[in-house]
Amino acid sequence: MSEIKRFQTEKTANIAAQGRDPKMVQTGVDFVVDTAKYKYSYNFSWMGRPIIQFPQDMVAMQELIWAVRPEIIVETGIAHGGSLIYYASLLELMGGDAFVLGVDIDIREHNRAEIEKHPMAKRIQMLQGSAVDEDVARQVREIVGNRKALVVLDSNHTHEHVLRELDLYSPLVKAGSYLVVFDTVVEDMPDACFADRPWGKGDNPKTAVREFLARNDRFVVDLEIQNKLLITVAPEGYLKCIKD
Repeated sequence: MSEIKRFQTEKTANIAAQGRDPKMVQTGVDFVVDTAKYKYSYNFSWMGRPIIQFPQDMVAMQELIWAVRPEIIVETGIAHGGSLIYYASLLELMGGDAFVLGVDIDIREHNRAEIEKHPMAKRIQMLQGSAVDEDVARQVREIVGNRKALVVLDSNHTHEHVLRELDLYSPLVKAGSYLVVFDTVVEDMPDACFADRPWGKGDNPKTAVREFLARNDRFVVDLEIQNKLLITVAPEGYLKCIKD
């Protein structure tokens, strides 16, 4: 066995083992819960823009983007634009003409201005409107066309909204690519964490993913990713497309 193969085999075994360790898995959830009161995910930026994501999940996204080599990344939910810029910068490093399409119901002018003047703006397009609006979804489909797409859902986190996004945007993803649903961890957190939000236990991205997968055989949860990360806001949210 070559050293490269040996390293990969050992890594795969370690990832599987820690994913089977309930204490390790719970420690990851506890970290998410305990740091939520400090808005931990708000503390990081990428190339000058707040990214509002866990660093662990962003490393996982880098691995997926490198492996999939998408021609377009569609993300619902823009906020400050840090994740758009992050994905665009990875595509820039990889070369080619790939770009990022961000969709948000409210792109605030100060955020839009910062995104549009950023060096990575050349690889970013934005659409303002609800991701579950039929006209917005139609525009997204037209922009994607026949390009290889990777889709990220990170807007309204209610069950109904996410399930509708899954139905609208999953057809854009083909075999070998991914549909990533963030904040599925809401299902694993106390309701008190979301007292001022319309989502919570029983009504969140994870419940939507589970309903979606129960009637869609094109996607499976890539457990290796969450087992590797342990600290993630997207348990059961990394969905791999296994058939066109």
